[in-house]
Amino acid sequence: MLSSGGRRSSWVRSWTVWSYFRDYFPIRLIKTHNLLPSRNYIFGYHPHGVLCFGAFCNFGTEATGFSKKFPGIKPSLATLAGNFRLPVLRDYLMSGGICPVNRNSIDYLLSHNGTGNAVVIVIGGAAESLHCAPGMNAVTLKNRKGFVKLALSKGSDLVPVYSFGENDAYKQVIFKEGTRWRALQKRLQKLIGFAPCVFHGCGLFFGNSWGIVPFCNPITTIVGEPITVPKIEDPTDDMVDIYHAMYIKSLQCLFDKYKTRFGLKESDVLYIQ
Repeated sequence: MLSSGGRRSSWVRSWTVWSYFRDYFPIRLIKTHNLLPSRNYIFGYHPHGVLCFGAFCNFGTEATGFSKKFPGIKPSLATLAGNFRLPVLRDYLMSGGICPVNRNSIDYLLSHNGTGNAVVIVIGGAAESLHCAPGMNAVTLKNRKGFVKLALSKGSDLVPVYSFGENDAYKQVIFKEGTRWRALQKRLQKLIGFAPCVFHGCGLFFGNSWGIVPFCNPITTIVGEPITVPKIEDPTDDMVDIYHAMYIKSLQCLFDKYKTRFGLKESDVLYIQ
């Protein structure tokens, strides 16, 4: 079941609790271009944030109306395979259309499940979460090319997605490169698959106290223009580099076009790490 992308349930994805979750921040989904149900897509989600609230709400539920905004497109949010080891959590994730971020699941969704599929991958992953903090506009992307090669081999169009406010949900202690704490975080990241961040939000009953509840700062997710990708079963490194550069340029244009609408200054830039 996992290798076929889970077992999606419209009922689970439409639970009322997700509307309350959406309204807490609040979280919004903005469509900029139509997506054709006759194509398959790989959405690159940026930035990771600490817990990917925007990615989960927009693509793991129907709280922001994904299916109405993109009719005929089925989103599948890819997450760590380790999240599927707990029985109850595993069943919920599969019901929400969430799949493991591994080759078998993604191959099935893009090759054996017809068209109109959109696999959502948080490109920066665990490494990017270590750099997430309020006011940070940086993504880990420079050396992440596997998703581009996958898109070429499957003939799936690439879609850049940026969430303004994702990094504002928590405050994180950022350890400098070269320190023992940063080295420990990176070592644990390799061992367990995710980065152990040191972060805090607000208290459950008192907003000015420390706690694990995220800050109620708006998160706005912009789905950008799709990049048409040809199907090349064994793409060369040069071809991957060409489409990777196109993707980076498209993501930067998306960020620059919308940044001033969502609290950033004209002088703010998106750093590609």
